Amino acid sequence: MLFWKEKSLTEMSREEWESLCDHCGKCCLTKLEDEDDLGSIYYTNIVCDLFNQQDGSCTDYWNRETLVPTCIRLTQDNLDQIEWLPPSCAYRRVMEGRGLAKWHHLVSGDKNTIHETGNSVLGKVVFEKEVNEEEFEEHIVTWPLK
Repeated sequence: MLFWKEKSLTEMSREEWESLCDHCGKCCLTKLEDEDDLGSIYYTNIVCDLFNQQDGSCTDYWNRETLVPTCIRLTQDNLDQIEWLPPSCAYRRVMEGRGLAKWHHLVSGDKNTIHETGNSVLGKVVFEKEVNEEEFEEHIVTWPLK
């Protein structure tokens, strides 16, 4: 059953919801908001220190919000309020009626397809502990929005 085609996001079970995550890591990127133009969000190539560079997952997924207070848990209730999700995000794609991308593991059958096709952050990021906060703006990138 292709549950993402047959159910709305709010109708999905917890297991179905969690399986939609494509492990691209783009939501793990540090984002900056322009103080002069509130609402303008810029992605950096900086990830939190819990990011797993091997597979794009979180090394402590269930405790991430406690360990990283700025981490935002994406849920069926807040998805439509999170405007910074990249266009490629599986949750955003399903919410907008665009379906899953060809490289998504539920379509391709392989969780590595997203990395092999360059649609994840693997190999493109630095850890937050390696960058001084004053230098974050120097790490702004546009590739997550493609």
